[in-house]
Amino acid sequence: MIEIPSDLHKDLVPLAFLLGNWAGAGVHDFPGSQKCNFGQEVSFTHDGRDFLEYRSRTWVLDQDGNKVRPLETESGFWRIRPDRTVEVTMTRDDGVIEIWYGAMADKKPQIDLVTDAVARTADARPYSGGKRLYGYVKSDLMWVGEKQTPEVPLRPYMSAQLKKVVTPEDVERWAKALPDDLPDDGIAFFK
Repeated sequence: MIEIPSDLHKDLVPLAFLLGNWAGAGVHDFPGSQKCNFGQEVSFTHDGRDFLEYRSRTWVLDQDGNKVRPLETESGFWRIRPDRTVEVTMTRDDGVIEIWYGAMADKKPQIDLVTDAVARTADARPYSGGKRLYGYVKSDLMWVGEKQTPEVPLRPYMSAQLKKVVTPEDVERWAKALPDDLPDDGIAFFK
């Protein structure tokens, strides 16, 4: 279920499917790095202005699903224009800053992004651009990232499936929204 907060800036309504805290796992595989499974926590928040704030943390998982070490951390801001063009500014912990542009898909919660500009610090690994696809599929947030370097052509390197994290505040808000006339035994509700 996609909720649209009453205080969400009107321009951000098409991005409402991203809002909230998400957690899940995925696969990382790129030449020069060790292939691994990873865990991820993502948050998309808003404060009433015309952007979403984005934060993502990933970590390497061992064969039993335990955290081994941090993998990547990134943060940024997402905006959308009236023509459904999405723009993202992103900073990564490895010394890379990116500007992404893309578009919302027609009639579905999906965003395709491509890097427009990349800046790197002197210590950052070689990186020249990427693509990402985000989609809301059966209540999950799914994404796949592609990247390229001067030595490696554009190719997939990370993908994940994330579930919405339910907070006690969510449960309280949903409970207050229940109708007063629910049957006492619970069974009659399904008849």
